[in-house]
Amino acid sequence: MIFSPKDDFNLARIADSGQCFRFNQTDTNEYSVIAFGKYLKIKDLGQKSFELNCSEKEFDEIWKTYFDLDTNYTAIRNKTKNDPFLKRCAAFSEGIRILNQDKWEMVISFIISQRKSIPAIKTSIERLATLCGDEISEGIYAFPSPLQILSCNQDRLAECGLGYRLEYIRKAAELFYENPNFISELELLSDEELLEKLKTMQGVGDKVASCIALFGFHRLNFFPKDVWINRALSEHYSNGFDFDKYAPYNGVIQQYIFFAYRSENK
Repeated sequence: MIFSPKDDFNLARIADSGQCFRFNQTDTNEYSVIAFGKYLKIKDLGQKSFELNCSEKEFDEIWKTYFDLDTNYTAIRNKTKNDPFLKRCAAFSEGIRILNQDKWEMVISFIISQRKSIPAIKTSIERLATLCGDEISEGIYAFPSPLQILSCNQDRLAECGLGYRLEYIRKAAELFYENPNFISELELLSDEELLEKLKTMQGVGDKVASCIALFGFHRLNFFPKDVWINRALSEHYSNGFDFDKYAPYNGVIQQYIFFAYRSENK
């Protein structure tokens, strides 16, 4: 099918925004996404037109929500117009959207992300999926369920490059397997309650919990702070950042800063 978004939408910037680890460039202007047990190929045809290898029904049921197409990102970018630094970041990052990703997958992905580069995170996740997940296309594997992770040999799991995070992942898998309603319970919590509940999990601190809340539970006001964000805030907001001004979209602003500042300073 052909998709023509009316709002901000840039495949390269979404893929490189640090929020997703199974969204990759496969060829010139072509990307693939593995999510919710589906394998999507999407090609930028130019002139704000994209070709997707899925039916309109699948698009409406899965990918429309995945790409957060009901949120007006142009309006969010316009909130930055009176701050020269943020305005520049938002212009540089135009096209980024906060994806609606699988919550369980984001828990494990951001536990894995600690002290790892993005390429290393992607490698570990792909190894984990290949080892434990269901094959959904030739050589393409879905993200494993809690039971699939628990059923996997510990030594084989260690080969996924998980290091000290392996114990955290097994504990998370036990928690989610033993309480099938855990995600539904988390969804009912306020932002503050959600953050605190996530932090009760082994291996989940402030930054990882904030990432899970923003990129998994789509709580768009969370503002995860990594080394790039801390440097940007220190350099441009020595008197403090006005989070109230950009609520409830501080998470989108964070992505603009992260993508632009990291791209310019790498």
